[in-house]
Amino acid sequence: CGQPSAEAVPEEKPFVEKPIEQVLQENTDSLMALPGVVGTALGLCAGEPCIQVFVVEANEELLKQIPDEIEGYKVDVQQTGEFKALDQK
Repeated sequence: CGQPSAEAVPEEKPFVEKPIEQVLQENTDSLMALPGVVGTALGLCAGEPCIQVFVVEANEELLKQIPDEIEGYKVDVQQTGEFKALDQK
């Protein structure tokens, strides 16, 4: 029954199939739909590409709704407060 354990190779990091730009584009609408999320961006986390999610307040309820990773890319949550447009005159 089953395969010999010698053939089972644990994966330390999931294989990333899509470019991070595509993953961000495909997931921005659903992330922005979460109350308290004010923006998303590409970033670097420990030297690796990651998805940054900017929130007004990083409360426990909101953090539970934001995944730790999306399609193999780490998600980094940054508390920024609300973004306000500057008045251009």
